[in-house]
Amino acid sequence: MADKELDRVRSRFVGKVSKEVINQLLDGLLHDGVLNEGEKDAVVEENDSRADKARCLIDKVKRKGHEASSKMIAHLESVDKTLYCELGLSNVQPAQPAAAGPVAQSGSTPSDSSVEEFWKSKMADPEVYPVTQTSLKNRVALLITNIKFSEESMNRRGAEKDEENMERLLSYLGYEVVKYTNLTGKAIDEALIDFTKHPKLKHTDSVFVVLMSHGKLGKILGVDWKEDKPDEFPINNIFQHLGSRNCPELRDKPKVIIIQACRGEQRGSVLVSDSPNTAEHVPQPVDLEEDKLQFVHIEKNFISLLSCTPDTVSYRQPDRGSLLIQYIVEVFTPESYKEHIYDLFRKVMRRVEQFRSHEKLQMPTIDRCTLTKSFYHFQGLLHNDH
Repeated sequence: MADKELDRVRSRFVGKVSKEVINQLLDGLLHDGVLNEGEKDAVVEENDSRADKARCLIDKVKRKGHEASSKMIAHLESVDKTLYCELGLSNVQPAQPAAAGPVAQSGSTPSDSSVEEFWKSKMADPEVYPVTQTSLKNRVALLITNIKFSEESMNRRGAEKDEENMERLLSYLGYEVVKYTNLTGKAIDEALIDFTKHPKLKHTDSVFVVLMSHGKLGKILGVDWKEDKPDEFPINNIFQHLGSRNCPELRDKPKVIIIQACRGEQRGSVLVSDSPNTAEHVPQPVDLEEDKLQFVHIEKNFISLLSCTPDTVSYRQPDRGSLLIQYIVEVFTPESYKEHIYDLFRKVMRRVEQFRSHEKLQMPTIDRCTLTKSFYHFQGLLHNDH
């Protein structure tokens, strides 16, 4: 019985569910008639903390029996598949939410045919970056995660979860993942240079580069970083290595950069902070490049999402990983094929913005965006054979 399943996972649900997911569950259960307006308002208004809201919600639904509990489980699968699986609800056969409901529309898994139809509708659109069946099969991403440092006190607890989540997401989006763990600043630079020589770049439609480590303004820290002997990788090198001059194979193709690292020295006290104790200015981007045949922009078709604003810290939960990565995984749902990368990143920013833990706040930043068109992933096409 579904109410028994909710009772079984109650404590873990209360500990893990986010405020945003609680709100989506409330909307869906209100639409399905499981909760009325008064019950929904009571969950929100009579409970101050996220955990209390979660506890009140699951208890209200559980008391309503099997059918109500089944609908809550179905909505949870739709809005937070990761949590649904973590709770061990994968084998439950819940009642499906109403087809016309807003939660079902936003969180359901689309059919291959609907993704293909959307892709075809964008093929001739000059405002959309081209994606073909061939380019989908040649997608490649670079994932670098620093977890263990020479100074043990700098080890990044929970970063293993970030690495796992990002590798799984990138693979789902159709990217072959080139993965490195625990690199020095010099080794990060060398890994990027090697990546520019990957044979798939000529035929891909896009690349992802994800760097996760300690950081400061303009720098990613290598694993041998010490106060008196900095081991650093300049973030600006990403744009130089993947730019038109050094990587012509990626010219006119979207290059998506995600950086999970602090950009300043303020530390938190409850969540682990990705920060050393100094800050420097980010080097200014270069402007134009000239070659023998034509003028081309030396830095174009980039978009980068940084985990925080300049001079501030990023937060990481030791049991779940970084806030930024958690919300990226939450936003990039099967239904997200309809949304281009800029809008997806803005959704991530809003989710992180809403996070509260006492006085600790974090605001991701979209930086150095030079995309001139909309980039859609069309990830459902990967399951079609044409």
